Amino acid sequence: MTLKDEMFKKEVWAVIGITDKTERFGYKIPKLLEEKNYKVYGVNPKLDELEGIKVYKNLSQVPEKIDVINMIVNPKFAKTYLEEAKELGIKNVFFQPGSYQEETIEYAKELGFNIVTDCVYASLR
Repeated sequence: MTLKDEMFKKEVWAVIGITDKTERFGYKIPKLLEEKNYKVYGVNPKLDELEGIKVYKNLSQVPEKIDVINMIVNPKFAKTYLEEAKELGIKNVFFQPGSYQEETIEYAKELGFNIVTDCVYASLR
């Protein structure tokens, strides 16, 4: 079983970069995860809720243990979220295309995360 397959067996996901812009993957991915019966939390300091999905300002506010974070933000914001995830004991990071640069991945490896770089949306459809 691949690491990607293992991550998709996890139930609780946090989508970092959730958005109410319907044409973006930050909107499409959390909705698809929810359709596939995952428990989804959003993280975006500018949003409170997305069609029934509670959105938090940061990972620390999410009320339960997160199994996987799906990174959809600009790479310049990723480091802060990775550090917070490490402090919270989160082990799995699924980076969307465009959410990382080589140094982002290297930093995530240094912090000891399990890393997948692929598209959740394409993988689950």
